[in-house]
Amino acid sequence: MINNAYSIGVTSVLQQLESNEQYGLSNNEVKKRIANFGKNHIPEKGPKKKLFILADQFKDPIIYILVVAFFMALFLGDWAEAIAILVVILITVGIGYFMELQAVRALEKLRKMGQVLCRVKREGRLQQIQASGLVPGDLLIVHAGDIIPADARLITVKRLKVKEAALTGESQDIEKQIEPLPSDTILHEQTNMIFKGTFAVSGSAAALVVATGMHTQLGKIQVLSEEAETEQTPIEKKLGQLSRWLIGFTVLLTFLVIISGIISGMDLVFMIQTGLALAVAAIPEGLPIVATIALARGMLQLSKKQVIIKKLQAVHTLGATNIICTDKTGTLTEDKLAVHTLALAGKQEYEVNKQEESLRLLASRRHDVSQLITTGILCNESPAQLNERFGESIDVALLDFADRMHIDPLEVRKEQSQVRSLPFDTVRKYMASINHNSNKGYTLHVKGAFEVVESFCDKIVKNGQIVAFEDKDEWYRIVDQMASQGLRTLAMAYRKMENVPEKELTLKGLTFIGVVGFIDPARTDVRETIALYKSAGIQVVMMTGDHPGTAGKIAQEIGLLEEGDSVSDIIHSGEINRLMQGDKRQRERLLQAKVFARVSPREKLDMIKFFQQHNNTLGMLGDGVNDVPALRKADIGIAMGIRGTEVAREAADIILKNDKFTAMELAIRQGRLIFEHIRQFVVYLLSCNLAEIVSVGVAAIVVLPAPLLPLQILFLNLITDVFPALALGLGKGEKDLMQQPPRKPTEPIMTRGLWITTVICGLSITLAVLGITAYSHISLQLSPVLINNMAFYTLVVGQLLNIFNMPLRKSSFFVNEVTKNPWVWSALILCILIVIVSNLIPSVAEVLSLVTLSISQWGIILAFGLGSLIITQIALRVFRSMRLDS
Repeated sequence: MINNAYSIGVTSVLQQLESNEQYGLSNNEVKKRIANFGKNHIPEKGPKKKLFILADQFKDPIIYILVVAFFMALFLGDWAEAIAILVVILITVGIGYFMELQAVRALEKLRKMGQVLCRVKREGRLQQIQASGLVPGDLLIVHAGDIIPADARLITVKRLKVKEAALTGESQDIEKQIEPLPSDTILHEQTNMIFKGTFAVSGSAAALVVATGMHTQLGKIQVLSEEAETEQTPIEKKLGQLSRWLIGFTVLLTFLVIISGIISGMDLVFMIQTGLALAVAAIPEGLPIVATIALARGMLQLSKKQVIIKKLQAVHTLGATNIICTDKTGTLTEDKLAVHTLALAGKQEYEVNKQEESLRLLASRRHDVSQLITTGILCNESPAQLNERFGESIDVALLDFADRMHIDPLEVRKEQSQVRSLPFDTVRKYMASINHNSNKGYTLHVKGAFEVVESFCDKIVKNGQIVAFEDKDEWYRIVDQMASQGLRTLAMAYRKMENVPEKELTLKGLTFIGVVGFIDPARTDVRETIALYKSAGIQVVMMTGDHPGTAGKIAQEIGLLEEGDSVSDIIHSGEINRLMQGDKRQRERLLQAKVFARVSPREKLDMIKFFQQHNNTLGMLGDGVNDVPALRKADIGIAMGIRGTEVAREAADIILKNDKFTAMELAIRQGRLIFEHIRQFVVYLLSCNLAEIVSVGVAAIVVLPAPLLPLQILFLNLITDVFPALALGLGKGEKDLMQQPPRKPTEPIMTRGLWITTVICGLSITLAVLGITAYSHISLQLSPVLINNMAFYTLVVGQLLNIFNMPLRKSSFFVNEVTKNPWVWSALILCILIVIVSNLIPSVAEVLSLVTLSISQWGIILAFGLGSLIITQIALRVFRSMRLDS
């Protein structure tokens, strides 16, 4: 294999690889080289196995402690409690498993099937083989439409153009040649090479394979992507931190209560059961279920919008994203050339990328524009039929522009048939066509590089009049300015002819029409979406391998670069490492940059790491092979489903099936909503569990009758906790969700204010439970069973009413997000019915130690339960008013 084949002449490359331009390799030599270099394929990870998907669902600290509680219940012979805990584990694991399995299956449907075939010359004969059988030294024959199967040095070319956007990010088709290049030529400019995974747009060539498999540029990117180790998502980290805190708290509290009880002379078995009750109370068993269902619901809603979520936690990560890095070609743009600007005589330039501007131009300069379009249609090798156009992207763009200007290419070609043509050539840099019209005679049409076409012209069209072409220097300035904006330029000219020359066509005395500027246009929906991101406080960063001028032009059109921004603010490839190593001001320039041009896959990966090191949560949007390392390293990788390469889809966490950039805004909104819901039901669950913990612990210490039994606690945690919490997760959220700035990446799920809210809610319910326990024991002198039941039902009422404490922003008590949520009212009714039915079914009542209560006892329960809500509301309003004052 040769690493610098682009800098070596054709003869030298053939000698080094011991190959022959006419004969190729022998079959025996091929076998030796396969044994030496291996097959020409890049190992890919297959779909995730079902067993591994299932195993991943158990990687949750709360699941760990539930498993411990399950075995403790078995050890104590409490089968009912063990079964109840096991049901919780199975529900949580099952939901996560089936949702991820659905995503894996959806991804499998996007996989491209079949082996890539290629043509090679071996032993002097042209053969068609599987691309995996290529070896260094093979003579590869390439035609238009071929996917390049290996890295190869071109040895002969015939008008070959290659689309390399998937590898380099370059939006324009690359014109190829065979001459050697300087040794420091960057990948984007190695015009005598073709690379694995790119696409031959037009022409043909013969090339010598110089690298296969993992040694190709594509293979090197694969190695780079393996270096980009994926990390835990923010929600996994935050829920993990919360879970570990709860586990530590649970173990410590259980240990202290058991030890204090033993020191006080209480029965060891009773204290272990009490400790188990506290452990069950401290762990919010419903949290994994509710969090998983909330994420799964978001995942299903996004799937209806053509967004595939490969992993549940990815939904939340989008909501936490404060920087979105995106490729340009095929992501922000259409990935095909279109006419953007026309330069006509009179020093006038018209941007025709919008329909209304096109129509205005046609009305004001009808003759000039019609002549230019006619030349573009006739001096063109693409079929004119709308659904059958292919070939040179510029030819297709000219025909599309004619359609937009309401000029039918089929009619034009029908009226003016082609008599002779001179195809475009990289040496001549122009194409010519002679066409005949029965009424107007013969016309010569020419298109090509401006500096070539203008040399054939001595006249110019100006407002329908033919005048002398004298201001060529001004036209050079115009063309240079268009090129500096990233536009690909093409000049047009024509000449009337009396007859067709019998010998060689001589180009002179032409009439210059104008210059056409082409660009891969921005998608129509992108500008509005960028504005939404800005209002949401999200920084959008373009990272492209394309030309700085092209990147800047697109950035201006989509609103990424604003009026106050300069194209000089674009960071070029060579500057990135220097700025990273620079002082604080230089690093800040990198962090604030909006556009990076000519960046390599390595530089994209380095920038992702750099942003992450400065406490940012990153989303990376891309579709090409060159985006894969960055897709894997980012906190959330997003790939295109239609235009995206298979390797990009494999590396991503989210796939946009319809390739719509606007789907990202929906996903971010859903992620933010889910995080707000997670906060709500974490506060709700923890405040309810806090009430259970303190009630059981204090009662044990002051020797009051047990207000709660282990199975009663588990019943509460699974019924009166879970259903209201689920209802919170089904709310629509605040209307201004996308007008709020993104959360700080370091901000935990539970902030100081939310912990205080949790404590206020939990202690208010505790006061009600301990209050009715003491009142029933001291004043009413009821039996321990009745005292337990009254405390249990008071806790049920207090926890159900606690749902109305959950609007975490200051709002009206009667009209807010919770009271307007119909699911909340449904959940409350369901919980009440479940409690009633549990009391009426003898076997369930016996397991839960429930007995019949009198009407007066129910009245006391409702009074204490309602009192907890009143105390909470007063305390919360005092706390929130103190925060506002401070």
